[in-house]
Amino acid sequence: MRGLELTEYEKGQYRDRIGLYLHIPFCVRKCLYCDFLSGPAGAEARQRYVDALLLEIREKAGRMKRRRTVDTVYIGGGTPSLLTEGQAAEILETLRGCFAIQKDAEVSMECNPGTVTERWLREMRRLGVNRLSIGVQSFDAKELRTLGRIHSPEEAVCAVELARAAGFDNLNLDLMSGIPGQTMESWKYSLGMAVRLKPEHISAYSLIVEEGTPFYRMYGEGAAQDSSLPGIPDEETERAMVHFTGRFLAAHGLRQYEISNYARTGRECLHNIGYWKRHPYLGFGAGAASLLDDERFTNIRDVDRYCRAPGREYSEGPERLTREDRMEEFMFLGLRMTEGISEELFAQTFGVSVQSVYGAVIAAHEREGLLVRESGRIRLTERGMDLSNYVMADFLF
Repeated sequence: MRGLELTEYEKGQYRDRIGLYLHIPFCVRKCLYCDFLSGPAGAEARQRYVDALLLEIREKAGRMKRRRTVDTVYIGGGTPSLLTEGQAAEILETLRGCFAIQKDAEVSMECNPGTVTERWLREMRRLGVNRLSIGVQSFDAKELRTLGRIHSPEEAVCAVELARAAGFDNLNLDLMSGIPGQTMESWKYSLGMAVRLKPEHISAYSLIVEEGTPFYRMYGEGAAQDSSLPGIPDEETERAMVHFTGRFLAAHGLRQYEISNYARTGRECLHNIGYWKRHPYLGFGAGAASLLDDERFTNIRDVDRYCRAPGREYSEGPERLTREDRMEEFMFLGLRMTEGISEELFAQTFGVSVQSVYGAVIAAHEREGLLVRESGRIRLTERGMDLSNYVMADFLF
């Protein structure tokens, strides 16, 4: 799939293909900002979960109404690098036995720099994982401690070097801006360290303080101000960080193709593009979501309940998407991409022009300088990306 033109998804050539997502909900220690479905667990609990995951893969594959070719696999979490080599082998071999995974499928796995070894990485590469996403977040030791990460900057560099030695030629590095105590200079330092490692892809996210996390108790709405805590960068500084990121990474050959994602040509994350293009996908594991035949369904989130589910229903739902639901998703997911959405494809998909449905909204945001129409596409401007949540909310019925 390397080198696949993004517009080929829009031509409908991949409607009989599907992406697979597998959720591994385990980590060494929960980070202070994390609201993902993840947490520490012992070896016995992890094996019980893997056994349940294997059963779910077999059962769901058996229920498929028609055989679809798998073009992407993404193993996320949590910390998938806590899987033993044997567990990872069982999962990947079961997937290949149950689904028609194309030979050049993109197979991604997330990992934490504090949990990988050279042997583990070589085995993952041997098993067919061909894209690695490394959760670096920062190359500043103090910022990593603030986030509650378990690794050091040196371990992050070592993880990249070990991955290269293991044969990985498609690496993503996750970075985070807006960390408490972070400055423009420390952000520039992290970006500089990242590009020196020559990754094929960088995901640069802004910190969001989510309810239910330790960070929310420390920094969230209504939290008592503690002068001993490092402060979160203000909105102006955070925006300057984002703008600098785009310019800096472009100068180093990493083109922005989505609000938070940058890649060398041909190394965009095809699995995530599938989400933004509403490509069908099937999720396995606790809390994993699926989109299939215009139905969305989500697995139960409770890990213990999930492990008891084999032979019964894993999912809550399904939710049958209405035509209006699909129009909304077409717009607010498609607009995440820097190329925007195709007016022609909207008309082909829904039988009406995008102007007849959203003309007033589009015109209003054009006047505000947040959207632009050109060459049959509608996309966010740089300012529109700054205010993307505001813009996208207007495309909801």
